[in-house]
Amino acid sequence: MKFVTLDNGSRDGQVHIASRDGRRVVPADHAATLQDALDNWDAHAARWQAQFDALNADPDMGQPLDPARALAPLPRAWQWLDGSAFETHSLLIQQAWGLPVVGLNDRPLMYQGLSDRFLPPHGIAQFPSAKDGIDFEGEFGVVLSHVPMGTKAADAARHIRLIVLINDWSLRALGPVEMATGFGWLQCKPACGIAPLAVTPDELGANWNEARVCLPLQITLNGAKFGRANGSEMKFGFDELIAHAAYSRDLPAGTILGSGTVANADYDSVGSSCIAERRAIEQIAGHSAATDFLQDGDRVQMHASDASGQDLFGSIDQQVEIIG
Repeated sequence: MKFVTLDNGSRDGQVHIASRDGRRVVPADHAATLQDALDNWDAHAARWQAQFDALNADPDMGQPLDPARALAPLPRAWQWLDGSAFETHSLLIQQAWGLPVVGLNDRPLMYQGLSDRFLPPHGIAQFPSAKDGIDFEGEFGVVLSHVPMGTKAADAARHIRLIVLINDWSLRALGPVEMATGFGWLQCKPACGIAPLAVTPDELGANWNEARVCLPLQITLNGAKFGRANGSEMKFGFDELIAHAAYSRDLPAGTILGSGTVANADYDSVGSSCIAERRAIEQIAGHSAATDFLQDGDRVQMHASDASGQDLFGSIDQQVEIIG
């Protein structure tokens, strides 16, 4: 199944079932919002599956999806947790910044970020100053059912209801300052953008393997290709990240958990999913960092397609606006 939330003037929008190609939608029965659907999934999932099947079978059913009306699937969520599960990304950043190069140990990295607002997939992303080092981060994420405290990795994947594509905006100049305080990130992590379609794992077929999204995340910056790293190289799968997060707490239905910046060992061929990593590669090669962080008017686009060319999640297409 595929779900999309359309703007209806409320804070949480109205949840719809989207066709497999993402072109047509119908209002979801028995749910006003995606959070409603997640809270009552077991009671109504069969009905939503029937709507999805009917929509795909009848090209005249539903209404065209207007991308301008699409909000983030969850415009606000109970919780947003972001991991750092790609070891290549960690190794490159550590080496470029002169830190001990240890990669990822047996304990996943994760922080809890801003969840009271997720940006629409298309439109403006506002920031206070270009001096803050504005960066995008392309990553995949999962949306969860209720996860009991103490859930183990072997049981965690069954709590994954939906998969999403995320642009985790970051302000790189502020990160080291906040990390040095020992209290962690706040200012350097503004609201994320999420692609319009939230997709059940079965829709990915073989591209969902070992709780990993095995698809290239295509990124362009101002129309130029920037990266196409594949989500398969997570050191920790989403099942392991869920178990880590649930060690000491329940995770409420609607929790969004991210993979961290998608990165591959073959970065010379596939590029990167954020500017910080591109700059790190330039520094490691013995050069100064030549790739600039984002400026007013810069445009970032992201999508993930399967081998047939089908766009699984819809696209993120956001433009930077400096308001300071």
